[in-house]
This record gives sequence, C-alpha cells and structure tokens, in this order.
Amino acid sequence: MPKKISELIRDLKKAGFVDRGGKGSHRNFTHAKGTKITLSGSPSHDAKRYQERDVEKAVREVTE
Repeated sequence: MPKKISELIRDLKKAGFVDRGGKGSHRNFTHAKGTKITLSGSPSHDAKRYQERDVEKAVREVTE
C-alpha cells in the first residue's frame, strides 16, 4: 500500500528538511546540507513510487 504525501512530508521534516513553499500543489524542501527535493500532490493523495524513492534517497543523503 503506498504512503500518503503527508507521510512523506512528515519524514522529510523529521530528517531536518524545511518547507520553502511552492506553487499550486508543489512543495519545495531544502536541508542545511544543501539537499533539495520537490513533492507534488495533495497531502491526502497516495504517493507515487518514484516520490517515495526520492524521499528515501534524500533522507539517506542527509543522515549519512
């Protein structure tokens, strides 16, 4: 079962990412180490597999 966009946002914030806002349904997150990621979709929508993979990769980059 896919995660919700809201769960991905929670994971990013827990890892230290800051929501810089965005246009429409897009949200831009940045981290102090320089990593950036953009998520699209309403928080209640199911996340696409590529979004889950991108968030996992971004969190791994800042925690290593």
